[in-house]
Amino acid sequence: MRRYLLRRLLLAVPTLLGVTVVVFAAVALVPGDPVTAFLGPGAPAEARERLAERLGLGEPLPVRYGHWLWHALHGDLGVSVSAQRPVADLLGPALGQTLLLAGAAFLMVITGGTLLGALGAGRPEGRRARAGRAVSTLTVSAPQYSVALLLIAVFAVALRWFPAGGTRDLFSGGGPADQLHHLVLPAVAAALVPLGLTARVFGAALSAVLHSDLADGLRARGLRRAAVLRHCVHNASPALLTIGGLQLAYLLEGVVFVETLFAWPGVGRLLYDALTARDLPLVQGGVLLVAVAFVGVNIVVDTAHALVDPRLRGAL
Repeated sequence: MRRYLLRRLLLAVPTLLGVTVVVFAAVALVPGDPVTAFLGPGAPAEARERLAERLGLGEPLPVRYGHWLWHALHGDLGVSVSAQRPVADLLGPALGQTLLLAGAAFLMVITGGTLLGALGAGRPEGRRARAGRAVSTLTVSAPQYSVALLLIAVFAVALRWFPAGGTRDLFSGGGPADQLHHLVLPAVAAALVPLGLTARVFGAALSAVLHSDLADGLRARGLRRAAVLRHCVHNASPALLTIGGLQLAYLLEGVVFVETLFAWPGVGRLLYDALTARDLPLVQGGVLLVAVAFVGVNIVVDTAHALVDPRLRGAL
């Protein structure tokens, strides 16, 4: 198992290196002048030159990439132009809020997707199975942006059950209960699409195992229905791990709209503000952080998959 994990970590090195190239090139080649975007078109020439020199815009692109990569490897992601603070200091608290939101949404995805997928796995043509497929199709088809607006309009504005945005109430003093109250709507908005996909994939995998020779053999041995279901769920768990890992990665990088609409101070909201201000160091650092988290999640999922299914340990 250690050798398998070591091989996965070694394979992640060229992947992360390629990610740094793509991130830096994509941000550096975005049309527009970051100096003008920050200082305005009427800024003095001396101020423009100082800012351009500070950003290294006068150097060739490969040289700029080499300097940026060297500093990034040492934990220095530069200084935010708009906030005048180190990028790492801004990304730290924002990452914590994104992980909180993604973790809450992921818990909903795994719990709801597993229950919804198993609802009609035993009888694919039964009423429960059709109802489960209808719900999963509805959640997959619902646009995340529109769902978030609908949740705000109904549960925050009309019913006033939950706050419309932010992480705490300024008049209640905050606390875990208050943050949980603010977390409900954005977590639901972020979880709906991954929940539907997880339910469909896990339901199909569990149905295939329940109608396989393995399940017939377990029933022939006289095992109770709960014991048969437990063994079948274990055999269908690799599919749940795979789709769950993909959806967790999707949540980490796909909550930009949710964080923006609900004023949630995560990495997605920070990147949106940085793109608006043409803050290149902050954009590069934020995108790199999300990419590293994506690769890390894939490594964790592959490792968990190998623990469940030992046949995969010799795949690499």
